[in-house]
Amino acid sequence: MSALLAAALFGASTPFAKLLAGEVSPVLLAGLLYLGSGVGLMLVRAIRDRGWTPSGLVRAEWPWLLGAILFGGVLGPIALLFGLTTTSGSTASLLLNLEAVLTALVAWLVFRENAGRRVVAGMLAIVAGGVVLAWPEGGESATGWVGPLAIALACLCWAIDNNLTRKVSGSDALFVAGSKGMVAGAVNSAFALALGATMPGTAIVVATMTVGLLGYGISLVMFVLALRGLGTARTGAYFSTAPFIGTVVALVLLDESTDPAFWLAASLMALGVWLHLTERHEHRHVHAPLQHRHPHVHDDHHQHPHPFEWDGTEPHDHWHEHLAVVHKHPHFPDIHHRHTH
Repeated sequence: MSALLAAALFGASTPFAKLLAGEVSPVLLAGLLYLGSGVGLMLVRAIRDRGWTPSGLVRAEWPWLLGAILFGGVLGPIALLFGLTTTSGSTASLLLNLEAVLTALVAWLVFRENAGRRVVAGMLAIVAGGVVLAWPEGGESATGWVGPLAIALACLCWAIDNNLTRKVSGSDALFVAGSKGMVAGAVNSAFALALGATMPGTAIVVATMTVGLLGYGISLVMFVLALRGLGTARTGAYFSTAPFIGTVVALVLLDESTDPAFWLAASLMALGVWLHLTERHEHRHVHAPLQHRHPHVHDDHHQHPHPFEWDGTEPHDHWHEHLAVVHKHPHFPDIHHRHTH
């Protein structure tokens, strides 16, 4: 549910971002979107905790978070918004399905997360749909590739971001998403103003930051929670439903037209998403001893004593230890199932 909610919020934000792209420079627009995300989420966190509280990240987790901020919060939005200036909102929304493919590839090849045949087949279908969308029409110059390639680059940045964020997905999701918004928003906005961009009127600023809070901020919080429970590739698969939501919004909001190639691409991408969402993974596996901290309930993977007086409230959050265990059940590569195959 968290992954699907993240997809709905982000997918719906893309056509609105395209509308704003004509009012604000791409770099400044990226900055304001993320500032809206960061400021809003940090305020929510302060209200929740009744003041400022430590992040809970250990020293080894900070490089992963900073890397995620660089790729996902700085480079990705800039590439997307440059792509939106020459690409229709509906086409851009479908091209964003490439993020799921690239996320799974990075997770599989770099971080050694398991990817079965259905996941691979789904990725190939989504790639085929992306090629159909990006292919220039007859007589169109090579510049027709610029917009789609910029959006594909944004997807690669977010794929790297997703895999790095997985490393800190057990931490406070509001802090992870809020800090990304604050840093990325400040860097992008400062860079844009240094290049000569001018700040738009108050109404445009408020609208942009609101879109950023919903489509980037709350969406990312839901995404981090999904990473905790599903792993990177599977969360990316669920999140790849976002472009279809964005496509529906774009067709209604922007009154855009479609052609047969668009619907062929949509069919291929829909097939890929279906293959991802229906993938099932089960085998006998080993849980190595592990110590970490995250919100949890006392299920099959959390049978531990408490070094403090516990009132039975669940979920609850504290450092806890997992003893070695061998068993078999359907599972995803969540924070408790990051084993080799």
